[in-house]
Amino acid sequence: MAGHDAHGSLVLGPLLRYVDETSATIWVQAAHAATVRVRAFGRSWESRTFTVHGHHYALVVLDGLEPGTTSDYAVEIDDATVWPEPEPQFDGLPPSRIRTLRSEEPTRMAFGSCRTSVSHDAAGIESHGVDALRAYAYHLSRPETGAPEWPHLVAFLGDQVYADETSEEMRAYIASRRSLDEPPYAELKDFREYAHLYRLAWSDPLNRWLLSTLPSVMIFDDHDIRDDWNTSIDWLHEIRATPWWHERIVGGLASYWVYQHAGNLSPQDLAEDEVWQHLQSRLAAEPEREPDLTEYLDTFAARADAHPDSYRWSYARDLGESRLVVIDSRASRVLTPDRRSMLDDAELAWLDDHLRGGFDHLLVATSLPFLIAPGIHDLEAIDEAMAEGAWGRAVGSLGERMRRALDLEHWAAFQDGFLQVLDLVVEVATGTRGPAPGTITFLSGDVHNSYVTSLDPGSLPGGSSRVLQAVCSPIRNPLPRTARVAQAVSARWLARPLRSLARRSTKVPVPAYPWSVVEGPWFENTLATVEIRGRGLVIRWDAGQVRGEQYDAPTLEQVARVVVS
Repeated sequence: MAGHDAHGSLVLGPLLRYVDETSATIWVQAAHAATVRVRAFGRSWESRTFTVHGHHYALVVLDGLEPGTTSDYAVEIDDATVWPEPEPQFDGLPPSRIRTLRSEEPTRMAFGSCRTSVSHDAAGIESHGVDALRAYAYHLSRPETGAPEWPHLVAFLGDQVYADETSEEMRAYIASRRSLDEPPYAELKDFREYAHLYRLAWSDPLNRWLLSTLPSVMIFDDHDIRDDWNTSIDWLHEIRATPWWHERIVGGLASYWVYQHAGNLSPQDLAEDEVWQHLQSRLAAEPEREPDLTEYLDTFAARADAHPDSYRWSYARDLGESRLVVIDSRASRVLTPDRRSMLDDAELAWLDDHLRGGFDHLLVATSLPFLIAPGIHDLEAIDEAMAEGAWGRAVGSLGERMRRALDLEHWAAFQDGFLQVLDLVVEVATGTRGPAPGTITFLSGDVHNSYVTSLDPGSLPGGSSRVLQAVCSPIRNPLPRTARVAQAVSARWLARPLRSLARRSTKVPVPAYPWSVVEGPWFENTLATVEIRGRGLVIRWDAGQVRGEQYDAPTLEQVARVVVS
């Protein structure tokens, strides 16, 4: 397209998103309406961009690939090569590549959550520590560092961006558009501000390279929208009464579909997705014109918020011998006082269909930990009973204040849904839903500490699956030291008295299957990797370290390693 500088045509990306044995998708944000072409494996695939609030995007679907093959790739915008960059911003990075999967190859998957977008210099490290994702990227890019075997994909389990806790750079952008002295102040307001926040999160050269060459799956958590998103019906009523919330939730969900969700989907799932179908119909009707999805996506996002059962953000995929089920634990909540559940009926029915045996391993990714420390679980269950009026209105008001002040809003605070899902998991573990997997492993983040819990093997019949919870949080957003001490102490010392209190009350459900913390907690910025080993698995947590002033050469050091046999 005449009049455009090819070097400036690529705004963000490319991101390598979905990859299986025979297909892949690559996401790109362009500076203008264009045709985006991907060249790999001696072939090319292309797509027209679509626009949302003045920004331009493309998701290019590559099909007909051979299993277990690898190819470097290039991205063109209007016939000009924009990736690899003509002048790389970081020396020594290998070419971006696509590697298709093989069904018989054991899965290796990195995962983590909670990553703030601040600088990687001395000031940024002082305030937020070393970015574990960036250290991981540097390590994989340098074979001489003894890099571990590459994972097949990385799962980002929430808080990819912080819409409510903005950096100085983000606040400067907001101030260029509107006053910081008016609601929502320094928090994000709309789609355009989300677009800038994603650009800050994904533009660092090392992280950008990693996202271009390591497939990724994603799911939101509260800070992608706002702290405590959908924690209770009172919270929801209060936030909807503000003059700025509608634009915020619409911008947040619309941008989430564009930047995160569309890339989660296989080509088959994309073909069934209502937004993708609308986009393809527009492209077919006017192939030479860029579709403007602004009005459509805004309407879609408003409906998805008002009627959560109208759209599903959860998804699943099979990875050779394993199944990965990714659960939305934020948008589909039931908040009515007489029935609180993390999942509404439609979501629960979908999960029921996908929690099945017949796999060596069942991996269940959900941003909020399913099995938290028993003492904290009981505290949240007791608080839920308090907040819902089990001991009267005055105690209920205290319970609601505690819920928000202490972030008591995990699966344990939605007992109806928790107990239903636990029953489904036990059915899989005991072979009721097909041959029992070796493990059923929940992968989560959110809590800003990492640990492993395990369902007591003695509570299930012999031959049952091991049921585990592995948490990796944060990638980059550490807790203050005082909060670390308080969290560790509460998890350890509250367990027995709170379990005793819960058992004495008929108003607090007590799970039939006990569990305990078997490793952790640890509080470093980390990225974890789960590696399948037959019917067992190995989980490793790695943290970044900066020596001296070598900010662009962070080393990677193992924090913990857990073997499940």
